[in-house]
Amino acid sequence: MPVWKDASDAAAFVRRYSGMILRLCFTYSLGRADAQDICQNVFLKLLQSDRRFDSEGETRAFIIRITINECKDVLKSGWRRRSVPLDELIEREVPFLPEENTGVLAAVQRLPVKYREAVYLYYYEGYNAEEIAAMVGAKPAAVRQRLARAREKLRKELEGSGYERV
Repeated sequence: MPVWKDASDAAAFVRRYSGMILRLCFTYSLGRADAQDICQNVFLKLLQSDRRFDSEGETRAFIIRITINECKDVLKSGWRRRSVPLDELIEREVPFLPEENTGVLAAVQRLPVKYREAVYLYYYEGYNAEEIAAMVGAKPAAVRQRLARAREKLRKELEGSGYERV
């Protein structure tokens, strides 16, 4: 049984969560086409699932977990390792942050995946370290360490760029 009752409910559900799914895919440096495919796969899995959710938070956590798994599947696929995505050959367009944050966004995008993932889920989606740990299959202490290391890397990289603490 799907999470929604009718077509308009399904459309609202897709509008509510598709942006989050796409942004999470972009934190894995996946291109637009891969992100859209993953978004579609996530909604198909939800449609096929008989799981019921008690809260909005539980729904979001489940969607994030599915999305992370789908991203990792795409990244480890043999086809991807043997080919170069077209998106890497042209300048990427990142649709989810305002233009003035491109310096910070570029610095975050250069972080290793495990740091980008933690930064996105913590700062953009508002999850705490324990919730992130459950989603990514790590210990809360590891997530806090990843956040600390990501902050330090960003602090060093952005030093002198006008992004210092106020």
